[in-house]
Amino acid sequence: MAGTEAASSGRHAIASIYRSHHGWLLNLLSRKLGNMECAADLAHDTFARLIHAGDAASLREPRAYLTTVSTNLTADYFRRQALERAYLEALACLPEPSVPSPEDRALILESLTAISCALDRLPARVRDIFLLSQVDGLPYRDIADEMGITVNMVQKAMAKAYVQCCRVLQR
Repeated sequence: MAGTEAASSGRHAIASIYRSHHGWLLNLLSRKLGNMECAADLAHDTFARLIHAGDAASLREPRAYLTTVSTNLTADYFRRQALERAYLEALACLPEPSVPSPEDRALILESLTAISCALDRLPARVRDIFLLSQVDGLPYRDIADEMGITVNMVQKAMAKAYVQCCRVLQR
């Protein structure tokens, strides 16, 4: 019964937080995003994270928690938007026969978003090494010199980044 009581307490805590703070969060996100539909989606995602975390009953400052989670989700949203804009701009520069189908574009955007999120989860130095190699095209020796580390450390960081990207793309 103790597990049932805890689950019930958690549901009541979430319902209470939702009733007390949903409107406030929706207004906050609406001001940040300038779009009520996106704000509603991110507010929903914020509360979904709260439910998934499973510790709503122990929150002493729900608004601080909701602000942190919604800020992170907003950053992800803007990052996805920037990726999509950059991708669409790159597509616009391609000759017509090279333009991928709408289905392929959706898959590519989904993959780019997943890789971006995967890179965000890496330690900053590993991410920087990966970007210097893959975006800037620097050889490992130049990366090592620029960062003041060994080529072996660059190789290990790249392996870690590749593993993270592969995990995301296999889902």
